[in-house]
Order: sequence, then C-alpha cells, then structure tokens
Amino acid sequence: MYSRWLSEWVQRLGPEASEALLLAARSQHLCRWQIPRDSFPMNRAGYLQWRSELKRFHADKSGEVLRQLGYAEEFVNRVQDLNLKRYSPGDVEAQTLEDALCLVFLERQLDSLAERSTDDKILNALQKSWAKMSPEGRTQALKLKLGTRSENLLARALRPLEENSSSDSLH
Repeated sequence: MYSRWLSEWVQRLGPEASEALLLAARSQHLCRWQIPRDSFPMNRAGYLQWRSELKRFHADKSGEVLRQLGYAEEFVNRVQDLNLKRYSPGDVEAQTLEDALCLVFLERQLDSLAERSTDDKILNALQKSWAKMSPEGRTQALKLKLGTRSENLLARALRPLEENSSSDSLH
C-alpha cells in the first residue's frame, strides 16, 4: 500500500513525473518485510541503522528488477539514486519524491505514530519533515485532513518555525 500512496502523491505533485521517478516511488518499500525492524537493536541507533539498510536494500532490489526488465544502466542508476537520496541540490524530481514521502507520513502514518509516541518525539519528527519539504509540499500538507491530535501537534511543531521566519524577516 505504501508504494501506491507514495506513487499517488508523486503524480499529484508532478503530473509530468518521469518514469524513473515513478519507479523510484513504487520501489521505495520493495520487499521491505525481508528486513524486519526487530532485526536491529530496538533503540534510536538501531532504528537509524535499519532505515539506512532499507534504503540500500530497496535500491539494490529495484536495480535487480529493472536490469532483468532490460532497462539501461543509466536509468537504473537514476532510480537507485532517488531511492538512496543521492542527488544534487535543486533536483526537482528528488524534491518531489521527498515531498511525497513527507505527505504520506503526515496523511497516513502520523495519527498512529502519535498514539504510541511522546509529543516531543512527534514534534521533532514533524519539524524535520517540514524542513525537508518544498513550499508546494508544505501547501499540500496544510490541506490534509488530520486527526485532532495530529492537527494540534502539527500546529505546535510549526509555531517555532513561524516565529523564526518572522524574526528573520525583521532583520
């Protein structure tokens, strides 16, 4: 389901999305069950190791499938670079993928995460997500229908960012 949600957001954000971007979105969680979360220590460091390993795994797996289908190596590399988040600043497709990832988190995962995490952890995650998003991604995020608690947490997370933005414009 995750790859479908992500693909839908990529297409909404970039109706002219390239085939490489669409395939990167579809392969974002390819065979994810093969590396269970509990195969790493159940702490912050373990979580980060797991996420890093998953990125490499998804990139490798997508490359394997695309090569079997006869895609050129340059194309395969582009899909893998998007999966690995290896790209240059200003890469429009990479930003579209990042926005889509953040929007899926907000729309589909935030409510359940908020139920089992502390406010501080959620606020931190929201601020990090917000910092990764483009103005268009942020506009879309503000249009989402969130649960009451998630909506309140998002408003709280954005407050310090808005205050910093306001004070920056005063100087």
